[in-house]
Amino acid sequence: MAKFSIKQLEKQVVELTEALQRERADSVNLRRRVDEERAQLGNFYKSMVVRDVLPIIDNCERLLDHISKHSEERPLKEGVEKIVKQAQKVLAGLGVERIKTVGSEFDPRLHEAISVEDAGGAGLPAGRQVEVVCEELQPGYKLGDEIIRHATVRVKMEKK
Repeated sequence: MAKFSIKQLEKQVVELTEALQRERADSVNLRRRVDEERAQLGNFYKSMVVRDVLPIIDNCERLLDHISKHSEERPLKEGVEKIVKQAQKVLAGLGVERIKTVGSEFDPRLHEAISVEDAGGAGLPAGRQVEVVCEELQPGYKLGDEIIRHATVRVKMEKK
């Protein structure tokens, strides 16, 4: 029978304890990575579905604008308003936000500018001009930090 000294056994206990701690840390890190990947995958699929649904919401909003301008048909308008509100509530429930546009400073990460007009800012030093969104042509949406669709806007140069 092999004899082990107390020092050898203590050393082996320390080595095994350290190995166990490393394995536990690896397990915790693996669980964290799996949870992060699941969340990213969930957001990916949410984004895909939202991209497919946005044209329907856009068309309902266009219909609402058309009814408001060309019709006195109140029940139809109220029905479309309810559909739009319901769609917006569903998007909010998924964590989807509408990108702020009119009146905000132009941000190329969020907005796609179709045109830029000068509103009296010409000739000023570059540091004194700011690009401001003056009209939203198509709303943009984001899910967390991911842009689902950029907002299509018109921009004007203003004095800061």
